[in-house]
Amino acid sequence: MTAPLHRTVAAELRRRIHTGELAVGASVPSEAQLCREFSASRGPVRQALAALREEGLIGGGQGKRPVVLDAVPGQPFESFLSFTHRAEITGHAPGQQLQEIALRRPDPAVAAALTIDPDTLAVQLLRLRLLDGQPAAIERMTYVEQVGRLLLDADLDGVSIYAYLTAQGVDLHAARHTFDAVAADDTDATLLDVPVGAPLLRERRLTWDAAGTPIEWTDDRYRPDVATVTLTNKRSALTEGTRIGSAFAGKAPS
Repeated sequence: MTAPLHRTVAAELRRRIHTGELAVGASVPSEAQLCREFSASRGPVRQALAALREEGLIGGGQGKRPVVLDAVPGQPFESFLSFTHRAEITGHAPGQQLQEIALRRPDPAVAAALTIDPDTLAVQLLRLRLLDGQPAAIERMTYVEQVGRLLLDADLDGVSIYAYLTAQGVDLHAARHTFDAVAADDTDATLLDVPVGAPLLRERRLTWDAAGTPIEWTDDRYRPDVATVTLTNKRSALTEGTRIGSAFAGKAPS
């Protein structure tokens, strides 16, 4: 199926911005230039530019040529949760290889994060994430039992976990993300093809439902040549708060 033209235009402009072909501060091609380049009418071109403005990548308007403001697109909640969505928005082919999944008692710290008793069973999985076929990240996920059991019979090499859980009616309402650096352990080193002790970007995430009940705890570790995270604070709009954007490198690790 052919993608709508406005999405094609937006994806190409995102690629140019992310790779530096259109640097921060540079002018974006005019509507007329984009119409000629993509054999498009002004409608799809304007839709594409509007999408990039919404993501915070470009600014300008009202007769002024748009300029590049940022190289990392802001993302809605669903995209920021999903490695698959983040990969696709930055022009990469996502992939995954499940290493293990089991119903077991979590570590006390994980149980505390999920507000469950340490003797309560939870579903834990270890999954390697790929970008364009190359190792990019490791996911260590723990789900409360009633949610995690939905994953036991799923093809986790072929689906986005978040898309699958959402389709099953799981309420992924909110999440708190904590980022830091961590040294690669033996498992990280083997799966990510880096030396033991190599620095990795770690994201720890607690996700809960609309009632405030924790349902997922993750420890995701990224090769530092793959992932970047950008925070944008806005003082003028209290309802917007902090925009978090993440992106993957212009090329997959070699």
